[in-house]
Amino acid sequence: MSDEDHSAQLTVMMAELATKMQVLLDKQDELGENISKIKEAVYDPDKGLYARLSRLDARLDSLEAWRDNNTKILWIIVTVGVGLVSSTIWQAIF
Repeated sequence: MSDEDHSAQLTVMMAELATKMQVLLDKQDELGENISKIKEAVYDPDKGLYARLSRLDARLDSLEAWRDNNTKILWIIVTVGVGLVSSTIWQAIF
């Protein structure tokens, strides 16, 4: 092989390397944009994942409070019912 052939091969290799590096840089820019979008989707104060989780947590708290209140009311109703049944049986016996 002559020096010119060697030189031509090196030039072709360098051109291929430059093309591949450009593709790599383009992909890196695309990756950076995608990461920015993910970051925005997670941390956006109005529509992000954390905002949705905090709203869901508030809804769950209100649902748990409703359940606790209904449980108390149910126990009161059951206690009154048992008391009425007991009173009726007591009056029927005596």
